[in-house]
Amino acid sequence: MDLGESVGMSLSAIRGHKLRSGLTVLGVVIGITAVITFVTLGGSLQAGLVGDLGGEGASNVNVWSSPTEVSGPPGAGAQPVFTDRDVRELDRQQDVRQVVARGTVRLSTVSDGNDTVALQQATAYGRSYFAPDDLREGRSFRQGADEAVLNPAAAALFEDELRAGDTLTLALEDGREVDVRVVGVLDTSTAQDPFEGFTQGPRVYLPTDPFYERVVTGPTSGDPERVYQTLFVIADGPEQVGGVRERTLTYLAEESDAATLVAPNVEFVAQTNEQLLDQVRDILDTLTAFVTGVAVISLVVGAIGIANIMLVSVTERTREIGIMKAVGARDRDVLGVFLTEAAVLGVVGAAVGTVAGLAVGYAGTVFVDLPFVVPWEWGVVAVVVGVLVGVVSGLYPAWNAARTDPIDALRYE
Repeated sequence: MDLGESVGMSLSAIRGHKLRSGLTVLGVVIGITAVITFVTLGGSLQAGLVGDLGGEGASNVNVWSSPTEVSGPPGAGAQPVFTDRDVRELDRQQDVRQVVARGTVRLSTVSDGNDTVALQQATAYGRSYFAPDDLREGRSFRQGADEAVLNPAAAALFEDELRAGDTLTLALEDGREVDVRVVGVLDTSTAQDPFEGFTQGPRVYLPTDPFYERVVTGPTSGDPERVYQTLFVIADGPEQVGGVRERTLTYLAEESDAATLVAPNVEFVAQTNEQLLDQVRDILDTLTAFVTGVAVISLVVGAIGIANIMLVSVTERTREIGIMKAVGARDRDVLGVFLTEAAVLGVVGAAVGTVAGLAVGYAGTVFVDLPFVVPWEWGVVAVVVGVLVGVVSGLYPAWNAARTDPIDALRYE
């Protein structure tokens, strides 16, 4: 018996029990779909982060101070210790293009006319920060002006979606209300710096002057100075970023106001975007491996289903097996028929699951605004796994069928 005959007989048996075969394949479909979906989303998230933190971001050094016992994402436990003098001195360091101070402005609500929504904070930057390519419309804010830039999620908070040129009222934590002019809307709601995390919630961006008002007496100057939790020290290029990072840490430890303001149990952290990407990749790889492992449970369920239906099929077709052997079919021919049937169920499940997984993964990337990365190698793995699941699950039932005595099989009712 050749392969074509085995495939034909297997398809005929599957068509004869469409519902049962379909439910059996469903376990494999669910498992493969889950695996492909999680791998697609993981790869797409990594690609999105590389795009956001790479490129020009490859020259960035992210600086904050944090208690030594605190671990977590960038900025975890950050203390406000970097003064305006520190910003100016770091700006003068070798191979430094610019230093951007970053702070948080506490809010209670934001309003567009009578339309008011709750928003706890806005992000303030010490320079214009946003490039023209970052903006869907308008421009970046200017220092010293009552201006704001919104991300699309913030612009869409109101019944009449805000655009560049509209006016927004900020209710500050101290009870004051300030009218600001919306001068730009970003192209995306993804995080604009590593300290924002990876959520896509509504965000308002302001200039530090005049909105950021956290002030201390400068240890060196003796004058009131703004004090910031985090800084971006931007090198002239990726090649200089390592040296800039080392010089930044040296200055902070030996000459800065921050060294005086920092608490005894707090240390300075200077992290390049490449270091951050390595950490994020490790986290995403671990998370993807975990959820993929969970999804593999569905494949195990699918394998059990295939083994079950093949055992039932062997029992139902006992007389057919006896007739096949009576007309000259060898044990390996019978084994091949049932193994082929199990493999077909696995291949169909893998193919449908791969397509469904790519579709769900694509929908997920569109929903969270990420680039769609197709895991071609996982598509091949899915098909191979589907075949293996089918073959391994059908091996014992097929072997059991091949061992059937033809005389007993012909007598079977």
